[in-house]
Amino acid sequence: MFSFLLHSNDSITVTSHDTVFFGSSSFQYKPESCTLQAHKGDKIKVHYRGTLTDGSVFDSSYDRGDPFEFTLGNGQVIKGWDQGLLGMCVGEKRKLRIPAKMGYGERGSPPKIPGGATLVFDTELIAVNGKTSAGATAGG
Repeated sequence: MFSFLLHSNDSITVTSHDTVFFGSSSFQYKPESCTLQAHKGDKIKVHYRGTLTDGSVFDSSYDRGDPFEFTLGNGQVIKGWDQGLLGMCVGEKRKLRIPAKMGYGERGSPPKIPGGATLVFDTELIAVNGKTSAGATAGG
């Protein structure tokens, strides 16, 4: 099931369907069955492609063939990720458009991310607490 969703403001809005919007638009694919969902404090694995608004790629776990693993909601990543990945289901894909204030701010992350940059991430939740689905475990 695919949903195309539009919203316009720089704050995060969560609807009753756990849809998160950043900035001007968000695309979401959510599996029909959600057996594992990401919550604050969970260790999650995410595949992602990060781009600037001009489409230039600054980082991609897909290109490395290695999903990024971190604890959600503990400040290990930018605020846009800590909030934008909450409630995701394993197998779900979200496009996050993150304003600078929830990304790298006015300083950016030179040399690839300029100050004040809006970031666009195509994300896919691979695992929650080592599980890729109810009962299955993700490889190291």
